Amino acid sequence: MGELLNLELEQKTAAVRERLAAAVGEYGRVVYSNSLGAEAMVLTDIIWSSVPEIDVFSIDTGRLPEETYELLEKLQRRYKRNLRVVYPDAEALEGLVAAQGVNGFYHSLEARQACCRIRKVEPFKRAIAGYGAWVTGVRHEQSATRAMAEPVEWDAENGLHKISPILDWTEEQVWQYIRTRKLPYNSLHDRQYPSIGCSPCTRAIQPGESRRAGRWWWEQPESRECGLHPRVRHAAAQA
Repeated sequence: MGELLNLELEQKTAAVRERLAAAVGEYGRVVYSNSLGAEAMVLTDIIWSSVPEIDVFSIDTGRLPEETYELLEKLQRRYKRNLRVVYPDAEALEGLVAAQGVNGFYHSLEARQACCRIRKVEPFKRAIAGYGAWVTGVRHEQSATRAMAEPVEWDAENGLHKISPILDWTEEQVWQYIRTRKLPYNSLHDRQYPSIGCSPCTRAIQPGESRRAGRWWWEQPESRECGLHPRVRHAAAQA
């Protein structure tokens, strides 16, 4: 398991293990949608070390940075396990590119959301089919939208429960866990990429910018989600 965590972080880690084990007990089949970000390194380590009953998959949109593929290989070597990789439907992807061009997602919010839907949302829906709950690594401090998330929510869009076990972790705690456990991580994080998605839709952030400012940076902040964590549902819950 590597070096020992400090008491506070060990207690938080134990709480994550308990929440994940409880999810398996309550919902049966549970799956983790691994984003390959920093938070994902923490959850992958906890799941594969302590709650291996949870299945893990990641989505290859076809536009990921090379550094992300390198990280995927490092993960599989470290844990000696294959991480299931899910891909977009080839016919749908061909149709998208034919309709809007290779980089048509820059032209409008609707075009970008269509790209996310085919490259990420639809593969995600296929990957979680048949499960009782899915696990996510969102944290409250990542954005105003995610600050409204709950540890366990009913995901009406996908028809299963959504488990967010590290909501109250700070970025500092995420990195403390990574460094203490000597976990692999995406090297783009060392170049001011706190949040990493597809290569053309991700940039480094500038001093003073929010941690998700580098995702779909040409859009307004309130639209910067791919569709896996709908904004409207949380806003409605606060009404």
